[in-house]
Amino acid sequence: MNDDARAVAEAMYTAFNTHDHQAAHDIFTPDFYSHPMDATGPESVARRWRQMHEAFPDLSVTVEDMVVEGDTVAVRTSVRGVPGQSPTMMEIFRVRDGRIAELWGLSSMSR
Repeated sequence: MNDDARAVAEAMYTAFNTHDHQAAHDIFTPDFYSHPMDATGPESVARRWRQMHEAFPDLSVTVEDMVVEGDTVAVRTSVRGVPGQSPTMMEIFRVRDGRIAELWGLSSMSR
């Protein structure tokens, strides 16, 4: 499971960084739930990614640390492309059947 969880985590950040919003449908389970967004489903992720890239076209995320334990992945990232900020994020997600099923996260990015 560790390899599957790591692979889907890497796929998520690659899709985000390449603006491949449609890939969310392959990365997240149909019943995916995001605790920070209080949203369900891969389309909620794709919509949020589009909004973020429209607001910040150069936005990208760099994985600084990734810890995988069974079906759980914890990731610390740095964010680039937000004028006047150098935010970081902490995300924890649960993987089911090779896809992300649930996500918790915190960000230092100002709104």
